[in-house]
Amino acid sequence: MISRLIHIDTSLNDSLQSQIRQKLVEGIIVGSFPSGSKLPSSRKLAKQLEVSRNTVVLVYQTLIDEGYIESRERSGIYVTSQVHQGKVSITQASNHLLKPTDNNYRFKGALATTNATSCPANWQNFPYSFIDGKFDSSLYPVKEWREATNKANTTREIYQWAQLQGKEDDPMLLDEIRSKILPRRGIEASRDEILITAGSQQALFLITQLFVNNSVKVAVEEPGYPEMRELLLHQGAELVYQPIDVTGMEVNEQLDSCDIIYTTPSHQTPTSITMSMSRRDELLKKAHQQDILIIEDDFEFESNFLGQPHPALRSLDKDNRVVYVSCLSKVLASGVQIGFIVADANVIAELRKLRKLVMRNPPLNNQRAVAYFLSLGYYDAYMMHLHKVFFERWLTLREALNIYLPNCIDTGPIQGGTAYWVTGPEQLNGEYLREKAAEIGILIEPVKRYFTTPEHPENCFRLGVTGIPNDKIREGVSKLAELIHQLTNEFEEKLSNAKGKLLNNDALQQVLPDVQLECQMVYGVPCTINLLANGEMFGITGGKDHELDSGRWWIKDGMYYRQWNLWGYGEIKGFYVIMDGDEMKWFDQNHRFVRQLELKGYNKLVP
Repeated sequence: MISRLIHIDTSLNDSLQSQIRQKLVEGIIVGSFPSGSKLPSSRKLAKQLEVSRNTVVLVYQTLIDEGYIESRERSGIYVTSQVHQGKVSITQASNHLLKPTDNNYRFKGALATTNATSCPANWQNFPYSFIDGKFDSSLYPVKEWREATNKANTTREIYQWAQLQGKEDDPMLLDEIRSKILPRRGIEASRDEILITAGSQQALFLITQLFVNNSVKVAVEEPGYPEMRELLLHQGAELVYQPIDVTGMEVNEQLDSCDIIYTTPSHQTPTSITMSMSRRDELLKKAHQQDILIIEDDFEFESNFLGQPHPALRSLDKDNRVVYVSCLSKVLASGVQIGFIVADANVIAELRKLRKLVMRNPPLNNQRAVAYFLSLGYYDAYMMHLHKVFFERWLTLREALNIYLPNCIDTGPIQGGTAYWVTGPEQLNGEYLREKAAEIGILIEPVKRYFTTPEHPENCFRLGVTGIPNDKIREGVSKLAELIHQLTNEFEEKLSNAKGKLLNNDALQQVLPDVQLECQMVYGVPCTINLLANGEMFGITGGKDHELDSGRWWIKDGMYYRQWNLWGYGEIKGFYVIMDGDEMKWFDQNHRFVRQLELKGYNKLVP
């Protein structure tokens, strides 16, 4: 009975008519309903499927118009014989499994190594997915993108972009990039200085094809972007691994012998460090002195949260030696895959020739849809929304790390991006932590693939905010912190073996009032806390974008208690206090070491 082959799912967004049509077409194509076979009448099928007859009548009429079925007078509805014309019939003899063969010896362009994946395919099933670059579907601008796509696919638009096929990129998109995206980075460019690519990875592929062979030496960041290193090695390049410090890629004499420098200055991959203006000047000066080409990968310039983003290297370049690569927001990239290169017109012309060997150009209907998405102002509005969402998550993650892991990690001084590079206790094995965390539903990113040298630190891991809701971050970090404490428990200082003197109520009353405490936040800035004799307290963080908060403190049962208005989620926390010279150590109610502070202007005697 035909109804057994047609299953209607009322939970789907597709209409009943659409579902019935799809199942009938599938049955006809695969041979479940052979050519010339008779289908039930509309009345009979409607009864079997428990739908209205009009629904089935409309489906049948559509399939008749499309040539799948035909109505024979006084006979009924039949599958047409033309449906399977032109198809090769599968004989019994040919319908067998091919014997597996080993063709590896034929490979001439295979990659020497394979990169470890950053997360499992079912990452969305994990309650705490801290994998950068994975996005929840709720962030996608469905309504706005649908409108842009509809505008790009009207008859008039199809005629226009069809005329460009195989010739050049969509001029409307080129102009939108020139006027809407590049000015944010301080870049001016003409149409002939821009090439549209199928994402930033294709852009990097084309650039390495043009500029790199086995006679070229390329400086790359260490740790750095593994896919770019693979492209360079595949072209036979000799790589020079440049270390990263708190201001970006180091500029030293190692660069003197290089032909090309590849860098991610906005938010370095994978540490998220922003290259300082002084370091950018040093890099451009070095490139000028040594005649070095710079490849600037500016994939994440939109997510600068603290202060204004620095201008792109391309905008500061006076020698036209910077080849600039960027793309649309990575949330859009999975479906749209539009990137672009900005360079000297002669470079773009050569890259366009290379692109033709791979693909004539990225689909022009996608290019026109992106152009409308930009021209209608949707991209700007969308990026403002995304900036707000990611900033909230970024701050939540930073606060959670500072609350739950203040004593044993360091994230470094970063200004934005969507991930934190975390350095844990020396004894922590980041890879083992990743495996154990996954067992309790927490995904953290492995970092081994970002290093080339075997001597890389083992106690690092990476946490991203793109794929985890804001209300899940704190709980996820809390569970991760507990796991880290379990794995490093034997190496942690505890209340029972800590060096110094444990303060009782009387000692706390003598030491704490009117004292100033200084400590370091996990994200690399100092924090000063003033405890007043009347029970008030005030805190201020250092750095360019300092933060302020106030609260109250008190002493009870041999412990120091405090409650901030904003910091620490506004929760009450109690600590045992040990004095070791001018240094104060806090231990939580489980006798676990929490934080070390320095007393400024302290001249009281500890009883």
